[in-house]
Amino acid sequence: MLLREWVQEKRDEKRAVANDKLKAKARAVVERETPPRVVALVERYLPRRVGISMTVLLLIGSCGFGIVKGGHLQDFITAVSDARNAMANSAGFRITSVVINGRKQLTQDEILAIGGVSGRSSLLFLDADGVRDKLKANPWIADATVLKLYPGQLMIEITERKAFALWQEGGRLSVIADDGAVLEPYVSRRFLSLPLVVGKGADTQARDFLALLARYPQVNSVTKAAIFVGERRWNLRLKDGLDIRLPEQDVGNALAALSKLDKDEKLFSRDIVAVDMRLPDRLVVQLSDDAAKAREEQFKDKKSKKKAGDSA
Repeated sequence: MLLREWVQEKRDEKRAVANDKLKAKARAVVERETPPRVVALVERYLPRRVGISMTVLLLIGSCGFGIVKGGHLQDFITAVSDARNAMANSAGFRITSVVINGRKQLTQDEILAIGGVSGRSSLLFLDADGVRDKLKANPWIADATVLKLYPGQLMIEITERKAFALWQEGGRLSVIADDGAVLEPYVSRRFLSLPLVVGKGADTQARDFLALLARYPQVNSVTKAAIFVGERRWNLRLKDGLDIRLPEQDVGNALAALSKLDKDEKLFSRDIVAVDMRLPDRLVVQLSDDAAKAREEQFKDKKSKKKAGDSA
């Protein structure tokens, strides 16, 4: 009986020693320096696994910063867009037909390029408003409508501006619309027959002046260029080089008088280089050098003949 009690006692002592060691280890793990208050609040209130989420966000942010800093943002956006469109095309939303109405100056390929529509675009992810804004930003296009007809048809209707005149200013020659919008630099001879206006401000004032000039075909038919002077008044350069200096006010009356002078007196066929109509009560004509010299000689002959008659 005593031996059994002694053995049991030894077992209890060993268990107690083992338990004491386990408790000591646990205290060594749990006991640590008290964390700062902010850290303690974070540990207490933030959701579990927030550290992992923040790490993932940090990695994503670092990648994004690297893309932007390295100048690859547009390439990244294009790659994502292409991947998205490829999936939509595979799902049956490929643009299979394009209908464009109202075009005259621009080709279909030019319109699609301006709108940013390519062979990789899908109808599902095509931004119709974005395409319309891009089209309207082109000077040739006054207005545009973009419709998506599922599953695969794109319809575009545009209203084009018309080439109205050639505008020369600062050594540059441009094709302009009647509202003064510059459509393109002058490079195509198909615009050669358009009227020519010259000078600062002539682009916005040309519509009204050319409409007035068209009412006097006697003058309009021989006009080579209309020159806006000092942003106040117009001069005409005729095809034979004759300059007509129009007044700032009552331009219509001046053109009417000019038309009548040519009809009655063949003014434009005479040997003159300029007609000044800026003074309201008179018209000043500048002769060419040859005409002035001939007139001077004629005047001298008349004067000499008069002297001879007086002496007789």
